[in-house]
Amino acid sequence: MARPRTFDEDGALDAAMRMFWEKGYEATSTQDLCDATGLGRSSIYNTFKSKHDLFERALSRYIDSMTTSQLAVMEDTRLSAAERLRTLFAMVVDAETAHRTGGRGPGCLTVNTTVELVARDPQAADMLERDTRRRLTALRAVLEEGQRDGSITSPRDAGALARFVNAAIAGMRISSQGGADRAALESIADITLDALTG
Repeated sequence: MARPRTFDEDGALDAAMRMFWEKGYEATSTQDLCDATGLGRSSIYNTFKSKHDLFERALSRYIDSMTTSQLAVMEDTRLSAAERLRTLFAMVVDAETAHRTGGRGPGCLTVNTTVELVARDPQAADMLERDTRRRLTALRAVLEEGQRDGSITSPRDAGALARFVNAAIAGMRISSQGGADRAALESIADITLDALTG
C-alpha cells in the first residue's frame, strides 16, 4: 500500500513555478527544485515523474492564473472596451514594477518559455499556442466591441489589433526584464492605446 503524501503539493508546485520563472527551464536544476520546494529528489520524482512533467504542471498553473485574471478584466462589461484595455495594461505595469529584483521586473513565464523552449518542446509549444489563442480571442472580442461603441477608433481588423496588443504586452514584459522602469512601461502602454484610440 502506497504511503500518503505528507506535503502540500499545491505549495510545492507554486514554489517550482517561481523557480522556473526566475531561472528558466534549462537552468533550473533538480537541486534548485529541491531547495525551492523543500522536498527531496525522491518526493519530487514520485509526485511529478520528471523535471519536464513538473515544468508542464507549473506552466499550466501559471497560465491558468494569469490568463484568468486577464480575462476577468476583458470581460468586465461595466467598462468600455478602451477602459478594459487600459486596465489590462495597468495590471501588467503593476505586476512588473511590484516585484523587481536588481532593478529588473520578473517578466512573464509564458514569454520566457516561448523564447527558451517553443522551437524544441512540442508539449510546451502546444500549451502556449492554446493560451495565446484564448487570449487573442478575448482581445479580439473587446476590440470589436470597442469599434462598435466608438472607444476604439482604429479601423484595422480586430484580429490584427489583438495580435498587436498581445505583442505590446509581451514587449513590455521583456523590457521590464531588461530594466525598463514604470515610466518606460507606462509610455509603451500609452502609445499602444493611442494607436487604438487616437
